[in-house]
Amino acid sequence: MRGLTPFQTLGPFFDFGLVIPSGEIIADAAAAGRRITVEGCIRDSAANPLPDALIEVWQADASGKYRSPADTHSTTADAAFNGFGRVATDDKGTFLFRTVMPGRVPGPDGRLQAPHMAVGVLARGILTRLITRLYFEDESSNGEDAVLSLVPASRRGTLLAKRIGADAYRFDIVLQGAGETVFFDV
Repeated sequence: MRGLTPFQTLGPFFDFGLVIPSGEIIADAAAAGRRITVEGCIRDSAANPLPDALIEVWQADASGKYRSPADTHSTTADAAFNGFGRVATDDKGTFLFRTVMPGRVPGPDGRLQAPHMAVGVLARGILTRLITRLYFEDESSNGEDAVLSLVPASRRGTLLAKRIGADAYRFDIVLQGAGETVFFDV
């Protein structure tokens, strides 16, 4: 034996092990609510795009119901709404999800949270999935959100998806350094 095997944190298995067909579609055409797209780019500490990251999102449907038996919210889940998406970034580090604007859900203090999506990130060099939230910059209820209010005002902008069209938002993720996205310890 001439030396050690080169170190790999996760390995190059995203495309065949974790990516799901049509994983960018969280809500199909029959789902209730305002249809939106969320696109973005994930970057490392040197502002280079990551062509081999995996992005997961979870969200409530337009009425604020999660597609989960643990959600005891009184409404019935929208059958045309999946609530979960997972995609690998392309060679330019970009990703895209097709969904509906999430409804408001009860927060840890019992008050309604602002519409948001939970976002998970797996990428080279990351041993534990990173968790963050995506809020919508034009949502008036952001100021009432108990979780968002825990984030220092100077860093909240890293959690806000910017409107780039009538029904389109951009949410870039920075893993480290200037403009680093806020990640939560959950």
